[in-house]
Amino acid sequence: MASTTAICSSFKTDLMVGIHDFTNSTGHAFYWALYTSTATNGAATTAYSATNEISGTNYVAKGTTGANTTPTLDSTTAYTDWPDPTWSSASFTAASTLLYNDTVTTPTADPSVAVWDFGGDQTASGGDFVLQLPTPNGTTGILRLA
Repeated sequence: MASTTAICSSFKTDLMVGIHDFTNSTGHAFYWALYTSTATNGAATTAYSATNEISGTNYVAKGTTGANTTPTLDSTTAYTDWPDPTWSSASFTAASTLLYNDTVTTPTADPSVAVWDFGGDQTASGGDFVLQLPTPNGTTGILRLA
């Protein structure tokens, strides 16, 4: 069974109690972890887990950090964006990614934000592995609340 693209349900309640700071004014760091095709992450994922995380050349456990950005309002939709996560000179295969907050420890350590399934295995063989994020706006931004 593969992962499913979804905003994590726990993230929705985490927002209501102020768990996440996307601007990094409190030192929060968001990470992109990569997973194999046997991972089953989705809406029910509550936190980062090493289970079924990939391994390979130039991939470090827990993934890579995304530089924080200021959330923006586009009409009535709020969105945020990150530079495209990149693993340079990489050799590995991944089928999905989990965005999570690596800084928060309570009430849950490394709480999840969202999961994106790639629609199949994607492989890098000594080149850059890049998660090309969509144009940041209220219609296509990678993470948005309408």
